[in-house]
Amino acid sequence: MKVYGVIMAGGGGTRFWPLSRRELPKQFLNLSGKDILVNETYDRLKLVAAAGDIFVVTNTLYAEKTIAMMEGRVQESHILAEPAARNTAACIGYAAMEIIKKYGDGVMCVMPSDHYIKDEKSYADTVLQGVKLAEKKDCLVTIGIKPEYPATGYGYIRSTPVKEEAYRLVEEFVEKPEEETAAFYLEEGCYAWNSGMYIWKASRILDWFQKLLPDIYTCLVKIGNAMGTKQERETIEEIYPKIPKISIDYGIMERAGGVLMLEGNFGWNDIGSLDALEVLHKKDAKGNVGMGSHIMMDTEGTICYSEDKFIAAAYVRDLIIVESKDAILVCPRQRAQEVKKLVDFLEEKGKTEYL
Repeated sequence: MKVYGVIMAGGGGTRFWPLSRRELPKQFLNLSGKDILVNETYDRLKLVAAAGDIFVVTNTLYAEKTIAMMEGRVQESHILAEPAARNTAACIGYAAMEIIKKYGDGVMCVMPSDHYIKDEKSYADTVLQGVKLAEKKDCLVTIGIKPEYPATGYGYIRSTPVKEEAYRLVEEFVEKPEEETAAFYLEEGCYAWNSGMYIWKASRILDWFQKLLPDIYTCLVKIGNAMGTKQERETIEEIYPKIPKISIDYGIMERAGGVLMLEGNFGWNDIGSLDALEVLHKKDAKGNVGMGSHIMMDTEGTICYSEDKFIAAAYVRDLIIVESKDAILVCPRQRAQEVKKLVDFLEEKGKTEYL
């Protein structure tokens, strides 16, 4: 069975402000020094799917930029433009319908565009193991990451082992926990970080849409019926904004039965907020991470990122300091996840030129 890669790249990356902006969101940033995030995701997916079978789902606002920034990696017809942001269920359903209607059923490997993977060979081995599992058992497969510390920025998956099998049976998906709860999850040993990576047949996930999310499925069918006709784009523009907003986890994964999980141990990190920069760059002896023009004196546990101006940090600890072309952010490192609230605050105060 053919293997398809699907990259979800429609987000605004607001937790990465001021580096991530509306005109150039996080997926188009080169944070590692190697390549932009969406290209790194594409290059990893080429280890499991043919280049011609990889799709990118993004917002209409970013469709042309995606074509330009990916430099010919993905053919234009495989860049699926969402006219409105409707969360991951709609994104995945749209890709599944596109595949079924135009290319034939196959196994979809659905990946966010903003992950860091240290061991790409182990990543590919795990994904291909998931492909075989999804094909053989016609089931939904996800990849859970063995937790290394009590993270409060990730959701978790509780699972149980299956005798003489490499996969585990998913019992429950749980939301981002408080620190005490996260420590309990780590101690229990049956919880994994929810990576947001999914593997399944296009036909199987559409079956689950029909069963669990009939309102969304009805919209997807209308779009699917127009695919390949002159009315395709017009229909997408009309129907897509009406699709209910819901994540694939809430809508399907938490409610579907028989979901299987493979444990990923390949140096994974979700580049979701600015504190993740410490994963991409080497720390000094005092736990500081610095990029661009900077100096740190008597400073500990601080992240400095300079695009242009020189940053001097002295006598501080556990801060994030980011300088971009027209804005500077300073915030406590432990509150990196809350930068999104600052972006909302800027919009509320009419500072839209900085968004």
